[in-house]
Amino acid sequence: QVQVVESGGGLVQAGGSLRLACTASGLSFDHVAMGWFRQPPGEAREAVSCISSSGRDTYVRDSVKGRFTISRDNVKNTLYLQMNSLKPEDTAIYYCARVFLGAHYCNALDSWGQGTSVTVSS
Repeated sequence: QVQVVESGGGLVQAGGSLRLACTASGLSFDHVAMGWFRQPPGEAREAVSCISSSGRDTYVRDSVKGRFTISRDNVKNTLYLQMNSLKPEDTAIYYCARVFLGAHYCNALDSWGQGTSVTVSS
């Protein structure tokens, strides 16, 4: 059974930074693509950024390009999301998941964890 635990969220002022982490178990982490998703208040969940098993290929949502960086540590079974220059519109619950990574999209393959809350104040 795949389990993920997200951490690193919090309250930050606009322009600030946060680093999210996701630890996964129940899967061969170094053989699967992983990704970050978010659900803003009252809105649908959306893909933010995804990364291939090797880390060579990534998908990044247009609205976060140049500000967010996805990375992974296959020894620690951990996925990261470095978020810089945060904006109020980045406020959301952030989730990680195993994904299918396409050329210009990624889709989650498993059920969601608890997520970690990010609030950006103006």
